[in-house]
Order: sequence, then structure tokens, then C-alpha cells
Amino acid sequence: MNEKIPSYDSMMNYLIDALHQLGGSGSIQEIDDKVIEIMKLPNEVLAIVHNDKSDKSEVEYRLAWTKTYLKRYGLLENSSRGIWSIVPEKRHIRKVDPKEVVLFVRNLDKKAKIEDDELNVNDLNAPEEIQDWRSKLKEILIDMKPDAFERLIKRLLRESGFYQVEVTGKSGDGGIDGKGIFRIAGLISFNVLFQCKKWKNQVSSPEIRDFRGALQGRADKGLFVTTSTFSRDAVKEASREGAPPIDLIDGDSLVEKLKEFKLGMKIDIIEKVEIDPKWYETI
Repeated sequence: MNEKIPSYDSMMNYLIDALHQLGGSGSIQEIDDKVIEIMKLPNEVLAIVHNDKSDKSEVEYRLAWTKTYLKRYGLLENSSRGIWSIVPEKRHIRKVDPKEVVLFVRNLDKKAKIEDDELNVNDLNAPEEIQDWRSKLKEILIDMKPDAFERLIKRLLRESGFYQVEVTGKSGDGGIDGKGIFRIAGLISFNVLFQCKKWKNQVSSPEIRDFRGALQGRADKGLFVTTSTFSRDAVKEASREGAPPIDLIDGDSLVEKLKEFKLGMKIDIIEKVEIDPKWYETI
């Protein structure tokens, strides 16, 4: 494995620092970006992908394990919306001993023998954001026929609260694939134009700029959906101050939304019973 890439355990204290700088909580993207900023990781390291089947960088992959180890250690928690935070009663903690964290987590399951270069998506405790079903679903989406993919996005937008959703897909229309209206709390409505990219390659800032040019004077907001990822410059361009706002949905967010609305998948929930001995002692 490339020695320039920091190991998941070596990033633990940087991640804790990042969360404190973010006010105690943050999305996966916010946390990862802050860690990368604090560590001053060069682009040549950030460009290294986990493997040829993954659209995640090796740094993002390892940071996913960093979060998971700190969660199992009892320092972090995450919501169903993908927001990670420091456990309230442990907000005073600024540093941990990475070796202690690793030993504690591995002792939870004494059969686990996970070395830094053996972290994989098939482990039962693998981080949610890198589990194997996501990669499989992204491959299915990329292989879909264009018209079927358009129908899927229409359905997803309707499930998400859009109405009057239309797919236009006219050539020479600046990449606009469709439009819809999104209403908040039944009071405020936004006209939204969207673009969908069934891509494996990363979406870069020029695509965002071209899309914004097509939005001018035609909509309140833009929505860019892709099965791949957005470059950091593309993310900055989408939120550039003084320009029409563009919301981004990357492949991870897309499959998470499909999971949320159970579109094309069945989810088995396994009940886990945890006994609290102290409760019986104090009754």
C-alpha cells in the first residue's frame, strides 16, 4: 500500500480535531474535507483511488474506518441522516491513544484480525458508506438504459417532494435534462432544473459552470445528479458566492436516497438484543 497515505489509526486525532473545529458535528464530506485541510494532504495523495472498482479515494476509504473505530470505541455517534458527532458526555476529549482504540475495538470481537491493509467492505462492522452493496448498485445504475435511468430519477424526485417533474433532455439545451418544482412545508416553492450524469468519471468544475450558464434566468436552483463523484473544485464552483446555487447529489447520496425510499431493494432489519446487567442490579 502507498506509504504516503496515512493509516486509518494515524488520522484519529486529526478527525477529533476536525469535529471540534466544525462545532462538534458534521457530514461525512465536511469531516473528510476538514481532516484533509488540517493534515495538508497533497493532491497526489488525494487522487489515489481505493481500487479500480471504487469511486472513493484511499484517504476517504480509510477515514470511513477511522470514524467507525472511534464510534465503536464510544467517542462518536452518527445519525440516520449521515451526520457524525462527538458523544455529548465526551466532548471534552481532544485526543485519544490510537493503539488503545484499536485494541479496544478488536477485543470487542476477538475473532477479528484486521490489519491496516486488510480493511475490507465484507467485514460485518464495515463502515456504512463503503459497504459493498453501494458499489453493486452504482454499477447497475451505470448500466441502465438512458430512458430507464431518467424514469428512475423522476420517481426519486417525486418521492423526495418534487412535483410537475418533467424530463426534457433536449440536445443543445445546456445539458438540462429536466425540471420540477420543490415545495417546502407547503408554503415556499422553488423552480428547479436538473442534470443527470450516468458516469464513472468524476464531474469537474467546467461541467458545473456549463450547467450554471444554462440555469441563468430560468430557475431558482439547479440540481446536478451523478452516479460518480464531484471534484473538490466542482463542489466549490457549485456553492460559489453570488452565483445561482446548485445542489449536488453524488453516487453515494444517490444510492442512499434509493435505499431511503426502498426503490428496487429489500432491507432486512436484524434485531439485536443487548442486556444491561446494571439495570437488574439496581431494580
